[in-house]
Amino acid sequence: MSLEENKEIVRKSIEAINTQDLSSIENIVAPDYVDNTRQIHGLEYLKQFLFMIFKGFPDWHLTIEDIIAEGDKVWIRITITGTHTGEFRGLAPTGKKFTERQVWIYRIVDGKVVEGWDVDDNLDFYKQLGVIEYKGFPDEV
Repeated sequence: MSLEENKEIVRKSIEAINTQDLSSIENIVAPDYVDNTRQIHGLEYLKQFLFMIFKGFPDWHLTIEDIIAEGDKVWIRITITGTHTGEFRGLAPTGKKFTERQVWIYRIVDGKVVEGWDVDDNLDFYKQLGVIEYKGFPDEV
């Protein structure tokens, strides 16, 4: 597949997440998908993970800021926004909004996402939800 076709697959995956269309995910992601960051193996586990996100953040939204393709990989820099109005990983809803910037890497084979990685800042995410307090380094306090 061409680099542009691989980018389009990634765009479609983001659109499916934004519309919470888990049936479309099945057309984009391989059944044996591996999320190397969360150690999720398989499409069904990915769908369970996404369902957990949608339950905790019904307005979860991804915006692609940059997209780069090389070989069988596509990198995206994204901005994620949402409001914590449902339970998420055992956390009661806080009602707080968050904005997070991440970098995701997808590997595409035969028109399907087969592997993924992401770089995120969970500390900042949980700070924005108000579930942890970060006091900074000693000279910042």
